[in-house]
Amino acid sequence: MKRREKRQPESENQWVSTMCELLKGGVAAGLTAILTLLLCAVMVSAGVLKERWMEGAVLACCVLGAWVGGLFSVRRIRARTLLVGLAVGGILFLLLLTAGLLAFETASIEHGGVGVLCACLCGGGIAGLLGAGKKKKRR
Repeated sequence: MKRREKRQPESENQWVSTMCELLKGGVAAGLTAILTLLLCAVMVSAGVLKERWMEGAVLACCVLGAWVGGLFSVRRIRARTLLVGLAVGGILFLLLLTAGLLAFETASIEHGGVGVLCACLCGGGIAGLLGAGKKKKRR
């Protein structure tokens, strides 16, 4: 009985640390996405990037942000990497959805929400697949 009581706080601490690492990855993904979107806006203002290409650039920024944040979390957690990457992509989508609600006071799926969700999940999934590293051989 005492062993179970001692293991229970360890698993709770592991759960809390895992969630903290996921949130850190989500914040890193959000910052990366915002900075790359800012770079795209500057490129449109300078005339380097055409305005009609911004829809694809937004999706690319979401993929890049989820990939960077997913790699950050996958390297820190090192377990179930695909789920970690997808979770970071979901966190990024929720952050972008919250920012959209605060800025525009509406959230509709018809205005590109499905594409952004898919881009975030794809970027996180790629990070989960590529960030796993090599498996150790059993002896």
